[in-house]
Amino acid sequence: MGTLKGRVAVVTGASRGIGRGCAVELGAKGAVVYVTGRSREGSESRLPGSVEATAREVSEAGGKGIPAPCDHRDDAAVEALFDRVREEQGRLDVLVNNAFLIPAELTSGKSFWELPISNWDDMIDVGTRSAYVASRFAAQSMTEQGSGLIVNISSSGASEYAWHVAYGVGKAALDRFTQDAAQELRPHGVAVVSLWPGLVLTERNEGARNAIPGLDFSGAESLRFTGRAVAALAADDQVLRRSGEAHASRDLADDYGFTDIDGELPQGPLRHRPGSQD
Repeated sequence: MGTLKGRVAVVTGASRGIGRGCAVELGAKGAVVYVTGRSREGSESRLPGSVEATAREVSEAGGKGIPAPCDHRDDAAVEALFDRVREEQGRLDVLVNNAFLIPAELTSGKSFWELPISNWDDMIDVGTRSAYVASRFAAQSMTEQGSGLIVNISSSGASEYAWHVAYGVGKAALDRFTQDAAQELRPHGVAVVSLWPGLVLTERNEGARNAIPGLDFSGAESLRFTGRAVAALAADDQVLRRSGEAHASRDLADDYGFTDIDGELPQGPLRHRPGSQD
C-alpha cells in the first residue's frame, strides 16, 4: 500500500475504539490526522483513551497527530473544526465518520418498547446525523480540490438484526447516505464508502468479554484492522470505483493484501465472512 505523506485526515470519535485504530493506521502511512472526540486527558471516563493520547500514537506511528476536542452533537463546533483544518492545512483528503454514542442498554437484550426513547436520539444523533454534518463540511473542501474520501464506519447491522432496533435503523440509514452522497460527489472526484467491521476487541469489549452472552471473541479483529482498510482505500488512486458501496473490512483485506496486527485474518461480519452464501 502506498504512502499517505502530505495527506490530511479527520477521524471522528477517535479517542478510543475503531476511530483510534483508524487514526493510528493513517498516521502509520504518514498522514496528518486530526483526532476528534469528547474525552480529554484528565477528564473522568469509564474507559481509557483521550484525543491527546491518540494524537500521540499517530505521531509515534510516523504521522502527525493533532488533538481536536469536539462534541459532534454541536454543529457549530463541528463547523469550527473543519474551518480550522482548512486554515491550518489548506486541504482535506480523508474523513472517517466513526463518532457513535453507545447507550448502556445496547447489549441488554431488551426489546425497543422496554428501553428509553433516548436510545434512539443517542445512536441517531451521534452516529447517522453526525456523519451527515461532518460530511457536509468536509465535502466543501473536497469538492473544491477535486478529490477526497469519506469513510462511514457502519455495520452488517444495516442488513440484519443486531443488538437494538435503533442501532440497525441508524446503520441502514448511514449506508443509504453513503449511496446517495456518492451520487452527488462522484462528479467532483470524491468517493464515499461504508465499512463493516466484524467483532472488534475495543477497550469496551475487552472489559465486557465475559459479560456479553453469545459472543465468541476468538476470531475478533483488533481495533486497527478497519484502520488498515481505511488506509488502503485512501492510498488507492482508483477508489472512486468503490464509491457508494458498503464493504466488509475483512473483504478489503483480501483485495488489498493486508492482515491484522498479529499477521492473521479475522472472521469478519457474521453474514459477510469470506465464503458466506449471501
